[in-house]
Amino acid sequence: MFLSFNERLSDSPFVERVWRSQSRSAGVFLSVAASNVEIAVTRHRGKTFLTVRGPETKATPAECPADGDWLGIRFKLGTFMPAFAPGDLKDRHDVTLPGAAGRSFWLNGSAWEYPDFGNADTFVDRLVRKGILVRDTAVATALEADSLPARRTQRHFLRATGITRSTVRQIERARYAAALLRNGVSILDTVYEAGYFDQAHLTRSVKALIGQTPVQIQQGKEQLSFLYKTTPPPQIYDAHGRFDHDRIGTNHRPG
Repeated sequence: MFLSFNERLSDSPFVERVWRSQSRSAGVFLSVAASNVEIAVTRHRGKTFLTVRGPETKATPAECPADGDWLGIRFKLGTFMPAFAPGDLKDRHDVTLPGAAGRSFWLNGSAWEYPDFGNADTFVDRLVRKGILVRDTAVATALEADSLPARRTQRHFLRATGITRSTVRQIERARYAAALLRNGVSILDTVYEAGYFDQAHLTRSVKALIGQTPVQIQQGKEQLSFLYKTTPPPQIYDAHGRFDHDRIGTNHRPG
């Protein structure tokens, strides 16, 4: 593995976690699906820049240079920057902000100092006070609901996240399953723990969203992007014991 990661949680109601990464050598890794908007600071060969990233709805290969250093601030679902619509950023349509003098970049007409691992929460607080970063509380409510939210709530959800509730649930469950497999849980137990209908359903999901089969994930031979420990997805089943909102590879239209 040529990339190393570590992370910390945050007390900020706008931040899911703060992570950092270093590369020992150049290589290609799998950028796995992710639901959240985040900002990332790249430091490489004397250059520093900040990128705003949106959700990723599929796994894609990505090149990584040697001797790079990255800081990431991953926002909680529903937290976003109105100037950068999450839907416009989706699937690696990232926006890199212009650099300013010294250790700073331009945002909203002002120069901002690049955040670091220790002061990321203070940086986020400043963004919130300036109205640059906002949170739509309807997203959390929609995620917790058993039934399909009202159309107005669905529009709020799509605006604030760039993807649908169904897509979020698919992604989060696949990430949870991948973490189980990486931690030595058997494939059949992962099917049960993550709420998939059967092994074929698990395989279709993680192949599309993580980029590997369950066996490949267990083997751990290929570098993945930041795959932190996640919580179990909501146990919402239909009459046949399946998740009604996710039938990857079927003709079912999720809500």
